[in-house]
Amino acid sequence: MEKTKKQALTKLAAEIRLDILEEVHAANSGHPGGSLSIAEILAYLYGAEMRVDPADPKKDDRDRLVLSKGHTAPALYAVLAEKGYFPKEELSKFRQIDSFLQGHPDMKGTPGVEMTTGSLGLGISAACGMALAAKIDGAGYRVYAIIGDGESEEGQVWEAAMFAAHYKLDNLCVILDLNGLQIDGPIKEVMDPTPHDKKFEAFGFNVLTADAHNFDQLEKAFEKAKTVKGKPSVIICRSVKGKGVSFMENQVGWHGKAPNDEQYEQAVKEIKAGM
Repeated sequence: MEKTKKQALTKLAAEIRLDILEEVHAANSGHPGGSLSIAEILAYLYGAEMRVDPADPKKDDRDRLVLSKGHTAPALYAVLAEKGYFPKEELSKFRQIDSFLQGHPDMKGTPGVEMTTGSLGLGISAACGMALAAKIDGAGYRVYAIIGDGESEEGQVWEAAMFAAHYKLDNLCVILDLNGLQIDGPIKEVMDPTPHDKKFEAFGFNVLTADAHNFDQLEKAFEKAKTVKGKPSVIICRSVKGKGVSFMENQVGWHGKAPNDEQYEQAVKEIKAGM
């Protein structure tokens, strides 16, 4: 990847992380761990991959992103604010009763949100419907869906995968955030969904892998996905839950709690130090 492009994406990912922390700290509620783990993925999607226009969020030929792991809405709101879909000042109102930034994405109230999600497994199904609609309409947009590894324990995820392969949805790219942890502990202890690669392959997917925090690997995987015809793609992204904040990294306890004032200050200091 060209140096200046990588620098811009790295900065965007850091800003997303700072925004995530601001949102969850201000609300004293939310899901920081899994939000931080997808910062680079969202930075790449909105900074390099997707054809979108914040000035025209409903443009017909726009690419679509469905955040199927809807509890990580702070990350989605962060990148949408950074790209100009709405003022960044709104982030401090996250989860407030009069805010359009609800705890889970709301397609009716938030500019740039393509699908209301939160009930795990539903988002990827909606993404399949969008991709099929594009095929039927002869439209050229692509559809992306980010799912969690804990979410992949849902049967509906695999029903959607079967649907996507059956209809040859090569305009669909699923991104699996594989950080190894879910709300109740390690995924392999709660309900082991591995091996994801072999399962998706068996369901008829083109399977790709990447380090979720490495822009060179993300670029290679996304570019490859666009060349594959006749089948959907999945990019299995190995990530670190809580990435960027030392005391949150790989700690299941940070799945769904907010940092106190002292922790917030430390987390912001760590992220800014790496910018």
